[in-house]
Amino acid sequence: MAGADLRRATLTKARLPAVDLTGANLAEADLRDAHLPKATLRCANLWHTDLSGSHLRQATLQGANLVFCNLNDSDLSGSYIYGISAWNVSVQGAKQTDLVITRRTQPIITVDNLEVAQFIYLLLDNERVRDVIDTVTSKVVLILGRFSPDRKVVLDQLKLKLRLLGYSPVLFDFEGPESRDITETVSILAHLSRFVIADITDARSIPQELAAIVPTLPSVPVQPIIQVGASEYGMFEHFKRYSWVLPIFQYEDSPQLMADIEAVIIRPAEELAIRQRVRS
Repeated sequence: MAGADLRRATLTKARLPAVDLTGANLAEADLRDAHLPKATLRCANLWHTDLSGSHLRQATLQGANLVFCNLNDSDLSGSYIYGISAWNVSVQGAKQTDLVITRRTQPIITVDNLEVAQFIYLLLDNERVRDVIDTVTSKVVLILGRFSPDRKVVLDQLKLKLRLLGYSPVLFDFEGPESRDITETVSILAHLSRFVIADITDARSIPQELAAIVPTLPSVPVQPIIQVGASEYGMFEHFKRYSWVLPIFQYEDSPQLMADIEAVIIRPAEELAIRQRVRS
């Protein structure tokens, strides 16, 4: 069945052990509870394919497209997953033990989580790690602030402006993952950032977040901003003694902030980032 066109096919509970589906197009197909042990799905298109409850032990998935694939409650144990594309894949309840992330010609290395497999392989392929880290940290800008409706408008516009200027802004307005508290997650993001912009207008969680970032990250400049008429919170004075915390920039409104961002925020932050990294 190599190269077969099975788009939107209904193959529920199909029993196809060791089937060869190399390069097959199974986009949006229904393969719920299918029995596919040792199947070859190399370079197969599994976009939006429903494989929930399927049996895929020791299957070959090298180079397969698993974008939006449903693998809930499936058994992937011992599968070969080198080179897969696994964006937005659903693996709730899936068995993922001993997933092989290396090519068959390489020594076998296994992981137990499909979603982190590519990241682990990247770490092992350490010749590329420095390039990846340098690329990430030269583009990411972490934006911190309060997410009340009026404040978030300013932060969203700041994010869009940074994107237009070639940066990858991260606006932290989401819930932290269950295994990390929010402050720890913010700290992790700061470690990956070129610089941080912190809107301390009407601050709430900002004091705790800056306390976790500033003292331990001298290579990451922090640019505080505040709207005219607002007062900085009392403990912010403590951070002014750190040389990598830039002077507070006061802005009248969002249009003025967008107009001045390159000259008064990005340029000083970039210059300081270069100086700090040379020192470190």
